[in-house]
Amino acid sequence: MKRLAILFSALLFMFALGGCGVTDSATSKSEQVVKEDTEQPESTDTIESEAGQPVNTVDESKSNDAADNSDEEMTKGGSNALVVYFSRTGEQYSVGVIDKGNTAIVADMIVDLTGADSYEVLPEEDYYPYTYEELTDIAKQEQNDNARPAIRDAVPDLSGYDTIFVGAPVWWGDWPMIMYTFFEENADALTGKTLIPFSTHAGSGLSGFDSKLSKALPDSTVGTGLAIEGTDAQNDQTAVKEKVSGWLTEFGY
Repeated sequence: MKRLAILFSALLFMFALGGCGVTDSATSKSEQVVKEDTEQPESTDTIESEAGQPVNTVDESKSNDAADNSDEEMTKGGSNALVVYFSRTGEQYSVGVIDKGNTAIVADMIVDLTGADSYEVLPEEDYYPYTYEELTDIAKQEQNDNARPAIRDAVPDLSGYDTIFVGAPVWWGDWPMIMYTFFEENADALTGKTLIPFSTHAGSGLSGFDSKLSKALPDSTVGTGLAIEGTDAQNDQTAVKEKVSGWLTEFGY
């Protein structure tokens, strides 16, 4: 009987020790889980952009489809599109003396709405007069001479661009002759590109910019052009930007 009592006491003591061990182990694991859920390593939730603003990082657990969509958004209107334009300041018809050219204003709107790069066509020798009437005389003389004024700055590498917006003021119902310099000197690089013309004018509209561009560059695809009055470019830019935005939707922007 005494032996049974001793055996029974020993068993109770062993069970007590075993129960304490399980409780301590469970408590330890629970504390570890809480710690891992609340402590985050530094600099993993956000990174800073070049502008110093927080940008959410991509979750690597997301599907490849989501990553592909992100890549498409980045290239849709960015480095694969270019705006090439020629513009003039000084005295302009109906708007007086301007500090920023009508075409430059529209070109900047296209850049803003598409994320495209831009290149301004500048003459190597800027002999264009400041006054409006003198400028029209020079423009007419260039047209009569079928002149090809030299371009000052090197044209960027066009190979990476699929879509190129091309703009200028209407001079005597045509592109300024310096734009034909650009077309002819870069004909090979523009082959196969989508070219989209736009003009600023004083009542003559697009003036056949699209058909003349097709004739100058027959191996390129020419899209639907846009014409903006110079007075609107200077005095009603909100309405002009809405018009430009609506036009760009045709090209997926």
